[in-house]
Amino acid sequence: MHMTTYVFCNFTTTETTPMQLQMKGLVTKNAGNRYEVVADSGEIYHCNVKGNFRLKGIRTTNPVAVGDRVDFVPSDRDGQPGYITAIAPRSNYIIRRASNLSKEAHILAANIDQMALIVTLAYPTTSLTFIDRILATAEAYGVKAILVINKTDLLDSTDDRQLLDAVSYLYDSIGYKVISVSAKTGDGIGALKEMLGGMTTLLSGNSGVGKSTIINEILPAAKQKTAEISIVHNTGMHTTTFSEMFALPAEMGGGFIIDTPGVKGFGTIDFDKTEISHYFPEIFRASADCRYGNCTHTHEPGCNVRHMIEDNLIAQSRYNSYLSILEDSADDKYRKPF
Repeated sequence: MHMTTYVFCNFTTTETTPMQLQMKGLVTKNAGNRYEVVADSGEIYHCNVKGNFRLKGIRTTNPVAVGDRVDFVPSDRDGQPGYITAIAPRSNYIIRRASNLSKEAHILAANIDQMALIVTLAYPTTSLTFIDRILATAEAYGVKAILVINKTDLLDSTDDRQLLDAVSYLYDSIGYKVISVSAKTGDGIGALKEMLGGMTTLLSGNSGVGKSTIINEILPAAKQKTAEISIVHNTGMHTTTFSEMFALPAEMGGGFIIDTPGVKGFGTIDFDKTEISHYFPEIFRASADCRYGNCTHTHEPGCNVRHMIEDNLIAQSRYNSYLSILEDSADDKYRKPF
């Protein structure tokens, strides 16, 4: 994308007049209530959001997301804002709960081909529950997920390598693509590039897992900020404070990657408790042999899922994650939005 001209615009629901010129563009950056839109002509428009839009009745903190295609009208006066008039229908999106005690949602990205979940098994340690919650969300919204285990250069003990093998086997056996990389040494980055080429990929993960470092390995010109891990708390610092889309070079096959701020937790939103098992592929497959069609896999007799857990054919960690999301769906667990 060749980007040169900068223009400012606001978000509004006001209808346009016939004399106004409609333009189309792609949202490539979201920083608070400010958005960057690249017009099809290549010009960049900085936009302020106005109004309150709902996504299927869900109150969102960001009515427009990186990856959205939008219609807008540029101003006919220099220095004055134009107006975003519409958001094109989304092919998909990834959404998470904005905070632990709210039903407000935050859209991470829209119109993506896949999500690469960046995790680490040390410095910091990504919990399996966190992994499972994001993977379940990807399943719920029909987005292909890849698990990228970073910082493998720090896994130098026998126990560390066994943990890496166990986690890789767990998710590979479920059906997820798993790739081990070290952004520091470059190991595995070539294979990761092959998986990203020609695709629009959302990068997600905890703070400190090395998303920015991976982006710098793939796209040195991006020059994303990085930070050391807190030795005391074994946690990362927020170096990315907004979502941004980067174009991949032609030699990679084109495509885009979307960097998002790291998160400490991942809250699911508006999951129907009768469908949560559908978002755990191995639990869903096993549920076909449960005695009752509406089995919740918690207490019912003849539950094949719990039988397979007892036989170590379904990981206990995955079942625990399923139960935690099931608890999320309990009535009145979260504050209602204003």
